[in-house]
Amino acid sequence: MGQREYPRFDYGAEDVKRVSAVIAGGLHWTTETEAQIREAFQIANNWRDAHAFPMRSVRGSLRWYMHHHDIAGVTAARLKRMQAIRRKLARPGLRPLDLHLMQDLGGCRVIVSSIADVRRLVDLMRNGRHTIHHESPHIDRPKKDGYRSHHMILEYRGRGARNIYDGKRVEVQFRTRMQHSWATTVEAIGLLRGEDLKGNKGSSDWLRLFFLMSAEFARAENCAEPPKAPPHKERCTEIIALDKKLEASKHLENMSYAFHATDDLVENPLSKPTYYLLKFDNATKQMSVEPYFAPKEAMLQYDNAEELDNHSDTRRQNVVLVEADKLENLKAAYPNYFGDVQLFKMQLGKIIKGKPVQEYTVRPQETVASRPREPANLAWLKGRSKLRWK
Repeated sequence: MGQREYPRFDYGAEDVKRVSAVIAGGLHWTTETEAQIREAFQIANNWRDAHAFPMRSVRGSLRWYMHHHDIAGVTAARLKRMQAIRRKLARPGLRPLDLHLMQDLGGCRVIVSSIADVRRLVDLMRNGRHTIHHESPHIDRPKKDGYRSHHMILEYRGRGARNIYDGKRVEVQFRTRMQHSWATTVEAIGLLRGEDLKGNKGSSDWLRLFFLMSAEFARAENCAEPPKAPPHKERCTEIIALDKKLEASKHLENMSYAFHATDDLVENPLSKPTYYLLKFDNATKQMSVEPYFAPKEAMLQYDNAEELDNHSDTRRQNVVLVEADKLENLKAAYPNYFGDVQLFKMQLGKIIKGKPVQEYTVRPQETVASRPREPANLAWLKGRSKLRWK
C-alpha cells in the first residue's frame, strides 16, 4: 500500500504549536469559540494522522527483522488517542509541551517471548534506516511504579517521494510477554475501576500489588527490579496479604465477564482489514470492533468517533485505532480492551501457592475448557453496580 493512501500534513509547524494550548485547556464551547476549537482539533488530528505512514513503515521493519532472524512474537501499532494527547499536553512541567514535539503520536509495540529476543530485536532496529532520537531502557532501569519495557523513539527517514514524512517520530515498545501481561492488566483494572492506574492514580492497594508483582517478574527474568522493592520473601508475603484484602485473584478471574466485546466480527481470509477501530464505553463496558481496509477512511472514522468527547469535554468512551495483521494479533497486543488478564492471573496464582514465577519462554499449552461459570459479583468495581452480562 503506497504512501498516497495515507494522510499528509496539510498545515505548518507554527499551526500545530498554535493549537496546542487550545486543545490542552478546558474546552468552553460557545458561539464565539466553536470555530476556533473545531479548527484546533482539525489541525491536531491531521498532524496525528500524518504519522500513520511512518508508523506502518517502522512496524514493517520490525516484522522484517523478526521474520529473517527467527524471532517469534506479535506486533501492532496505534495512533495516540486524543484524550491521551490532551492529558499529556496539560501535564504540569517546567514548560508547556508542544504537540509538534510529542514523540509518541505514532506508536508500535512488539511482544516477544524472552529478554534475549527483546535485546536482539533492539540491536537490529538500532542498525535500521530510521534515525534513533531517544531510548528509554525501562527494563534495565524500571520506572518507580514498576513499569518495565524498552522504549525507542525513531525519526522516520523515507526514500524518494516518501521523504515528505521525514522527521515524524514513532515510539516502539519492546516487551516480553510477561512485561506485556503486567502493563495490560494495569490498564484493564484501571478501565473497569474508572481509575488512571497507568498514570499511578487510584487505589493505593492495587498500585502496590502491581508494583510488587513487577519486582517478582523482574526477578524471574533476571533483570533489575523496580527501585525500593522489598526483598523477595517479604514482598511475596505482602502480595498474598494484598490478594486476600482485594480479592484480586477472584476479580481477575471474573474480568472477562465485565467486558462485552462484539463476537460477530468474522474475517475473510482473502480480504483482511488493515485497521481496527476499538470503542470501549466507560459506562456500560461495551466493546465494539470496526474493521477498515483503507487508511484514510480509518483515520476519518477515528477522528469522527472522538468528536463527541471533544465537544462535551468528557471521557465517555475510550477510542483507539490499531493497525494489526489479524484479529487474533489485535487481541494479543491489546488484551486489556477484551478483559484478558489470564497470564498475569496465572503468575499471581503461583506466588499465592508458594511457587516461583516463571519466564514465558513458550506460549502456554491449550487446556480443556472449564465448565461455564455463573455471572460474577463485580460490586468491587467503583461505582459500577449495574453491568450488562453477555
